[in-house]
Amino acid sequence: MTLIRQLGNQDEFVGFYLLKSLEIKQTNSTPPKDYLDMMLCDASGELPAKLWDASPTDKETFFPMGLVKVKGLVQTYREKLQVKILQIRPAKAEDGVKLTDFIRSAPISSVELVQTIRNVVNGIADDEIREIVRFCVGKVEEKLEHAPAAKTHHHAYFGGLAYHMVRMLELGDFLCNQRPFLNADLLKAGIILHDIAKPEEMVAQLGIVSEYSVQGRLVGHIAMASNWITEAAVRLGFGLESPKVLSLQHLVLSHHNLGEWGSPVQPQMAEAVALHFIDAIDAKLQMVEDALNTTPETEEWTPLIRGLENKAVYRTKLQG
Repeated sequence: MTLIRQLGNQDEFVGFYLLKSLEIKQTNSTPPKDYLDMMLCDASGELPAKLWDASPTDKETFFPMGLVKVKGLVQTYREKLQVKILQIRPAKAEDGVKLTDFIRSAPISSVELVQTIRNVVNGIADDEIREIVRFCVGKVEEKLEHAPAAKTHHHAYFGGLAYHMVRMLELGDFLCNQRPFLNADLLKAGIILHDIAKPEEMVAQLGIVSEYSVQGRLVGHIAMASNWITEAAVRLGFGLESPKVLSLQHLVLSHHNLGEWGSPVQPQMAEAVALHFIDAIDAKLQMVEDALNTTPETEEWTPLIRGLENKAVYRTKLQG
């Protein structure tokens, strides 16, 4: 079977894929015609796909998170690859394919990642900070093993949120060793808490986000996490005016840096400055890594990466 990352322009292929998303849309023609706008994916990547002239049967047959067998042609549209579907049918039991075979996941076991996070929480020396973090993690602990960090931007796969946290914790350790003026307990806590409400912000199955939850739309993960810190302080008997409680809230509320990016305040603590840039560097490098890993090796340039101001990345090939 041909993996998505192996597909290039004008390739005709046949294979099994997961329908990550599906919408019924209409063409701009007169009269308009229905078509299915899909996202095909496997463990190697994803590609948008179109089934033109969709019939009433097609519209009742295919649904998101279903496995399908596709015969398609890869084409370039506005400098991006997409698939023109020539034939498509739902996968059958006798095909011997499993949903989990098509799910992209973090390169490290999610069980191992969550255990690493637990170990870091247990290693926070300050009792007040440690107990607040433990309380907040406990709210999503069952979802943490499979939750993605985002719908599309970065770490958008099974275990992506835990992988994002652990990679950030590694960067945080390096910075605390390099710059001892940073409070290690606060920075570790900020890294773990900054996206801790993501599993409640998004509705996800096997790491694939189908939509944002009501809480996610009306409140958002930043405000939700800040509320959890307040709840933890009240339940644990810590004063809401405590410098540690306020510091944790500030870390969460400022980590996106700007109001237009979702933060009501800008970083005004050393640890908050560090958290923002650790988050940014891990997210943006992951976008680059994902783009390189899901672009055929024959292609010198990746597709445009939205999180990098719609820039493409060149695949560097230096020979000694």
